[in-house]
Amino acid sequence: MSVKNITVLGSGIMGHGIAQVSAMSGYNVVLRDIEQQFLDKAMEKIRWSLEKLVTKEKITKQESDAILGRIKTIVDLKEAVKGADLIIEAVPEIMELKKKVYSELDQVADKNTVFASNTSTLPITEIANTTSRPERFIGIHFFNPPQLMKLVEVIPGQKTGPEVLNLTVDYVKSVKKEPVVCKKDVPGFIVNRLFIPMVHEACWLKQRENLKLEEIDSAVKFNLGFPMGIFELADFTGMDVIHKATIELQIRDKKVIFPHPDVEKLFNEKKLGQKSGEGFYKYSDEKYERIQLDETLAKKCNPISLAANILNNAAWLVTNKASDIAEIEKAAQLGLGLKKPIFETGREIGIKNIVTELNNLAKKYGVFYEPDPLLVSMQ
Repeated sequence: MSVKNITVLGSGIMGHGIAQVSAMSGYNVVLRDIEQQFLDKAMEKIRWSLEKLVTKEKITKQESDAILGRIKTIVDLKEAVKGADLIIEAVPEIMELKKKVYSELDQVADKNTVFASNTSTLPITEIANTTSRPERFIGIHFFNPPQLMKLVEVIPGQKTGPEVLNLTVDYVKSVKKEPVVCKKDVPGFIVNRLFIPMVHEACWLKQRENLKLEEIDSAVKFNLGFPMGIFELADFTGMDVIHKATIELQIRDKKVIFPHPDVEKLFNEKKLGQKSGEGFYKYSDEKYERIQLDETLAKKCNPISLAANILNNAAWLVTNKASDIAEIEKAAQLGLGLKKPIFETGREIGIKNIVTELNNLAKKYGVFYEPDPLLVSMQ
């Protein structure tokens, strides 16, 4: 099994980014969407991105032309998937829409073609089972924007064949990305299982301790080794993305997340973060600005409950054989920008202190906080 021809379904931010990185690595790419105008917009963005690389002398004008020459745009689905070795679907994160796409795709794609869904939260096995080829179906989660982010989560479904997993991992490496395999199709995979619950936990911490956003964010940045504060990171990601992921995680596993109403409230008020000018913080219309965080503010907040939250979910992934500590640390470093390993932070705080914190929270607020057996054993 080898990959030469790739079809990307959906030409939005993720789709055209995946098409670009694939073409830059020498693949023949067909980019498909339901209307030509969407494809024209996507090609404009790819051209702009490549022009920037030429200006920065990362690639030559000739290389840029050759990359563009490897990308074709086609509206007709049957024609778009003809001869494709790998089809990467990047349509919006709506289960019914994805299932509809795959029912059409299954009819027209060659029986040997591998299907890969670029989803961040939806269950791979459930989507795969709507096709006649679940053994040739896999999850491939690029991070936004695909041109810049190094991490790609690879998620086999329950029936995914080992050769399909190997082929996907090889493809990810070939486009100069770092694959992390989530061995089980668990809610949130690796990165979102760590990140999304932590946003809610930060809201609870703010409410329970009557803290300011900047105090929590400073503690997260300076004490937990995050590249920015958790509320800042949430605004950067977008409340629409976080709210959608929260719902998906909750449907699949009640214990993964303890939702705080503020996230849904911001979403309903269309305060989506930077993209709308306001989320947890307010943003001016000018260029992207960073929130002012400092070590003095960090001293006003003890972030142990946040460290406990991310460690408990990391431990859950190990206990449930979805990943191991080394892969989780790699995913957190590349996907969340962590400057310090999660378990190293845990050891600095003291695993015993983390477990005590979780037990105290469980007594006050319920079973969601019960410590994972792995953490208990590490004391």
